[in-house]
Amino acid sequence: MSTVFNRWKEGLSRTSKATFGQIANILGSTEITTEIWDELEALLIQADLGVNTTNKIIEELKGQTKRKGLTKASELRSELKQELRSLLNVPQLPEFTNSPSIILIVGVNGSGKTTTIAKLGKRYTNEGKKVIFGAADTYRAAAVDQLQVWANRLNIPIIIGQPGGDSGAVAYDTVQSAVSRNMDLVFIDTAGRLHTRFNLMEELKKVYRVVSKAYNGAPHAVWLVMDATMGQNALLQARAFKNAVDVTGIVLAKLDSSARGGMAFAIQQDLGLPILFAGLGEKSEDLQPFDPDAFIDGILADFKT
Repeated sequence: MSTVFNRWKEGLSRTSKATFGQIANILGSTEITTEIWDELEALLIQADLGVNTTNKIIEELKGQTKRKGLTKASELRSELKQELRSLLNVPQLPEFTNSPSIILIVGVNGSGKTTTIAKLGKRYTNEGKKVIFGAADTYRAAAVDQLQVWANRLNIPIIIGQPGGDSGAVAYDTVQSAVSRNMDLVFIDTAGRLHTRFNLMEELKKVYRVVSKAYNGAPHAVWLVMDATMGQNALLQARAFKNAVDVTGIVLAKLDSSARGGMAFAIQQDLGLPILFAGLGEKSEDLQPFDPDAFIDGILADFKT
């Protein structure tokens, strides 16, 4: 357990030091003043919690201050920690009772989709699941090559198509292959597309439709990989994907490379989507099921409450 906690603490060190460490500094032994509230508000927004979430936190803290008669800024530390924790839900990882269960992985270029798929493949094969990959990102040869390298390394079968070919056809063939081989889980990598490109988003919808026709009830999940280093900009992308396809969960990648881990609060508050996994490093075991308590302890490592 300590190893897992240390992984979260190390993975969130940038976020902790960049902004939440500053929050710890202003919530010292001084009196609670208007300036304290202004500084706290600015730092929470800087931490990428978003304006709406920040306003909600500040109003709640002010209410607690009045109800409990708080006078010292240091007394706000425990109140802030409790309020932040209340904003995060414990995710329920799907059990995938269907065989096969088909999961579409979506996201923009550079978000970490392909690496995430590899880590998910290793995680579930270690649990005894029979996994197959579908390389439906036919527009980037490098993406197909990268996923194929991972598949070979992990001894996971993979279905690929012609470069620039029909991504829907690859998705269909992957599902059919999974059925014939009695596979448990299917991870289909879709082309990383900008949310502002209408034609590419329409093609993503097509892949979704093809998969639904290839197997009854599919896709059983659509996971959006979000780059934590993008902060609030990633939320704009996420809204577009949520509107295009039925996104069921978030994989928050590159948390260890980001000082913007506060976006986790905005994801749940603004998007209403569960964060299923978090990327805390390069190793496969660094893709961890999202743990709200470990997350809060990680970003508030400098707090003494």
